Parts: sequence; structure tokens; C-alpha cells
Amino acid sequence: MAHAPQIRIPATYIRGGTSKGVFFRLQDLPAAAQQPGPVRDAILMRVIGSPDPYGKQIDGMGGATSSTSKTVILAKSSRPDHDVDYLFGQVAIDKAFVDWSGNCGNLSAAVGSFAIMSGLVDASRVPANGVATVRIWQANISKTIIAHVPITNGEVQETGDFELDGVTFPAAEVQLEFLDPADEGEGDGGGAMFPTGNVVDTLDVPGVGSFQATMINAGIPTIFLNAAELGYNGSELQDAINSDTAALARFETIRAHGAIRMGLIKDIAEAATRQHTPKIAFVAPPEGYTASSGKQINTSDIDLRVRAMSMGKLHHAMMGTAAVAIGTAAAIPGTLVNLAAGGGERQSVRFGHPSGTLRVGAEARLVDGQWQVSKAIMSRSARVLMEGWVRIPGDVL
Repeated sequence: MAHAPQIRIPATYIRGGTSKGVFFRLQDLPAAAQQPGPVRDAILMRVIGSPDPYGKQIDGMGGATSSTSKTVILAKSSRPDHDVDYLFGQVAIDKAFVDWSGNCGNLSAAVGSFAIMSGLVDASRVPANGVATVRIWQANISKTIIAHVPITNGEVQETGDFELDGVTFPAAEVQLEFLDPADEGEGDGGGAMFPTGNVVDTLDVPGVGSFQATMINAGIPTIFLNAAELGYNGSELQDAINSDTAALARFETIRAHGAIRMGLIKDIAEAATRQHTPKIAFVAPPEGYTASSGKQINTSDIDLRVRAMSMGKLHHAMMGTAAVAIGTAAAIPGTLVNLAAGGGERQSVRFGHPSGTLRVGAEARLVDGQWQVSKAIMSRSARVLMEGWVRIPGDVL
């Protein structure tokens, strides 16, 4: 019996923020995968090790969590004033699909570094020493991200003393600017930052209840709820949520109804094939707690507490795109995020998440009665873990 040999695809395995993913240059993918479609999806799923009914991704590069089941494709940008086009694919763990509906803010921190290392950024734009400004076109959501990448002796500097809660070791700081982060996708509000037209709505979820909710399109479509209305205190760690199958089902039901209210889907059934967006998160006023690492977070350390769900599970830290949504919502008076942080206008917020704290800033202003956010800013770090080739069975093609 003949068996197809394995094929090799140039790839780099990178940690970006509190996530990890397999990075590809578009030109290095097999010809059939250099355009969107089932072949590309099949290759990426096989690389990651999905779908896996065991939920472990043992036969692939994935780490069996939403934070480690990720893929990135980069290409030299053909857009004016941009260096690189960035496409993100969130690979489902136990199901056969790749979700292309949103960005990964954490892996965004690695895009500039990988683009420079891979020759996708013009050498004239990279200083011998200093900071390289990489202009990224985020193709999933049609937005611009500016990455400020430290350079030492002409090479990307990855080591440093910047500490990021949720990442064990320090590294070099990469500052990210998410320009005009409000999503311009579909919605009852015509693609506005608040698709319902309100900063707070009552979200009715049949069989579950009614909840105050801030539904915002910024960074990534996100539904914010009050922890107390859900029966939580806002200091929960992963086990408190992820070991409760009834709670996970309830969150998914709320998320699906919120997605309809935001105009992202038309039918509840569609939510199952759109797991990456919208996100759902719950907020609470500041209060001390012990993070997952054992680190003590004091009330004075934070402005509020936030817990967020990703791909059906409570995230171990905070998704970068959700952090953009948090910073944006915090800057706008009256949102649930803003109220949990004490209300009023603010340009930055430090929030507590399961692994520690994170500060994110946003520049918001009221124009003709509508809130506009010009950019959100936060710092992450990134480091190459392995480079070379990934191998997959040739019969995937």
C-alpha cells in the first residue's frame, strides 16, 4: 500500500504576548494554500493538530488551549504606507474549522519582529540601533497596527527586562498602537463602535436571564457583563469557570444572543462556527486577590478586575484584542467597564486578570454626539521559540 510522504513547510514558532502560534510567510506555503480556501484551512489544522476529539493536539504544534492554537500568515504589503499584511487564523481544537473573523492582539506583538527577521520590511526602515516602526495591515479586520520593535546591532532585540504577567520570563518590550480600533463590521448601529447605539443595553437571553451589557466593536467585538449579575465576584481563576460545564454552556448561550444583538450573526446556530468573535467578559470594581502564579494583587494596584472567555474557556490572562476593547470602553463614560473603574473620563486603565495586571491606554473624544477612539496603546513582548520547517502528511493537499 502506497503512503504519501510528509511535506516540509518553512515556519517559525513564536510567543507573542501571552499566546503562541505558528508563523508563515505567504510565499512559503504550498501554492494551493496561498489563497483562502479549504486547502489552506486543512493545512493549518494539520499543522496545529486539529480536529482532535481528545482535546490535546498531541499530533501537532497546538497546545490544547485557545492561546496556543493559533496560526499567522504574513506577506509584504501592497498597501500604501504599510510594510506587511498580517492574517490571523484561530484554529479550533476539537472541531474542523479555522476562524478568520478577528485579530489576535497578543500575536500582533510578534508580527513586526517576524516581518523584519523574514525580510518583509525594507532594510532602509530598520535602524542599526534604536526602534524600528513597522506598519502592519491587519487583514482580518482591515485595521492598521503600529509595532515599535527594539533593534540592537541591526537585529531584532528579543531579550530584556520587560515583565508581562502571564509570561514567566522577562523579554524586550514591544509597544503596539492599534489605530482607529473601532470595528466597522455589520451591526444595528451601522458599523458604529456601539452597534446598538447605546453604551449599556439590557441583553435578554431566553432560559438564562437578562443582563446589563456593554457591547462594543473595538479591537475585537466584545460583550461586557457585570460579574455580580452572573453570580461571580470578579476574582475567579480558570478552574472556577472551566471546570463548570453548566457555566461554560451559559456563557456560550449569552455570547450567541449577544452576537445576534451586535449584528454579527443572524441565527443562534451560526455562533458555533464563529467561536473567535465576539468575546464575552465580565467586570468588577477593584479588590485584592491572589493571581494564578501566587502573586498578590492589591486593590490599589488596579482600577478594576476583568475576566474574559476565549474559544469557550476562561482565558488564563487577557487576550490582546480584548485589552484594546477594555481600554476603549474604559475611556468612554457610562460603559460597564468605565463604571467598574470608577466612572468619569480616563486615558488609561490598569486592570486585574487571572495572571496579574495589564495597563492599556486609549484616546477617546466625543464628536457630534458620537464617541471616537483614535488609537489604543499597550506593551507586550515576543520571542522566537523555534524556526525551521513544520511537517505534515502529504495527503492533506
